[in-house]
Amino acid sequence: MRGLMIAAPRSGSGKTTLTLGLLRAFAKRGLRVAGFKCGPDYIDPVFHRVATGHVSLNLDSWCMAPALLDAHLAQGTRDGVDLVLVEASMGLFDGVAQPGAAGNGASADIARRFGLPVLLVLDTSGQAQSAGAVALGFSQFDPGIQVAGVVLSNLASERHRDLAQRGLAQAGLPVFGGLLRGGVPALPERHLGLVQADELPEAARIVEKLADAIEQAIDLDAVLAATAKLTLPANDDAIVALPPPGQRIAFANDVAFSFAYPHLLTLWRCLGAEILPFSPLADQAPDAAADCCWLPGGYPELHAGRLSSNAGFLAGLRHFAESRPVHGECGGYMALGQAIIAADGQAWPMASLLPLVTSFAKRKLHLGYRAIRLAADAPIGRAGTLLRGHEFHYATIQQMGDAAPLGQAWDANGTALGPVGQRLGQVSGSFFHAVALDVG
Repeated sequence: MRGLMIAAPRSGSGKTTLTLGLLRAFAKRGLRVAGFKCGPDYIDPVFHRVATGHVSLNLDSWCMAPALLDAHLAQGTRDGVDLVLVEASMGLFDGVAQPGAAGNGASADIARRFGLPVLLVLDTSGQAQSAGAVALGFSQFDPGIQVAGVVLSNLASERHRDLAQRGLAQAGLPVFGGLLRGGVPALPERHLGLVQADELPEAARIVEKLADAIEQAIDLDAVLAATAKLTLPANDDAIVALPPPGQRIAFANDVAFSFAYPHLLTLWRCLGAEILPFSPLADQAPDAAADCCWLPGGYPELHAGRLSSNAGFLAGLRHFAESRPVHGECGGYMALGQAIIAADGQAWPMASLLPLVTSFAKRKLHLGYRAIRLAADAPIGRAGTLLRGHEFHYATIQQMGDAAPLGQAWDANGTALGPVGQRLGQVSGSFFHAVALDVG
């Protein structure tokens, strides 16, 4: 098994485009390919799955302890893999100031831990020979990171390509190919990133077109030659990233509630839990056989009118909460509240299980790693448990009634953020996305 990381100096350079094209192109060659994603990301891994047919897991050095990182690599390659491609997040060395469970959240932590050579994607807009200086700086910044080669993106012309390649030659770094501006299919985007693959009937066709474009523009043999041998960790036992919230878990699952980490669902099943999916958008209620209900994050604000009119879902959720615990993460938390105010200012009634009104009309970006210590027992964990995860949403809280907080929160620098989330009876929720237990 061999591996490579696709990284860049910054976001928006074309990492996802190149990664998807390479994943699919190598799979079409008959290789067994696995994709992984650095950092907290729900959307890109689903596109990886479209390209390879296999689940893509996250590798996050701030949230995940070393043993959990090792277990994820082992789990994601358990069925036999020839090639591992890891998509970096943001810039290769971008992370937070204070270290977390196994690093500061930078993709470089993952490359260093697993000995992954880096294929650097350089957006050449606004520069030419200077691209060589940028690549040279990245190749020398950290002795523990090997930059194996470069792919040029956003090239304006063949002349532009020639000038940029001259700069890379001066830096002594090989160029594996280049992507002309507008020369590859674009992936649709929205406020939290790409439009989800499950919302795009044409997702597989787009990925196939990306693969065709990458095959034409990139020297695939050179990319393969740049990979390094990977050795699986000796211990691939299931690491308890987060205990299952119940034996039978009613789990909301549709395009409004889709932000669920595969490693958690896989782990819960491995520990004997049964996942009972239901679709709020299809007006389905939680399964009566379940002993708890979990509403993950997603895009309820884009479907607020439809959710508000789904009486079967809302009544069934309220009835379920009378006798069993319910937890909502981010979008699920919003749906548990009294109302969601959509972008046009229309207030749509929700489940009213928590005294909360959220608004997408008054948008503000909330983004960053979070650590939360739970104040009481909840589906997400026992009282006193410290969890690592993140927050990423644009919704704002317009009204927050009388309810106990879910817990106390800190940001990645250890700065106290005060109480977060809500608990009322057996119902709980917050904007926090849980990734793993803190085992430090």
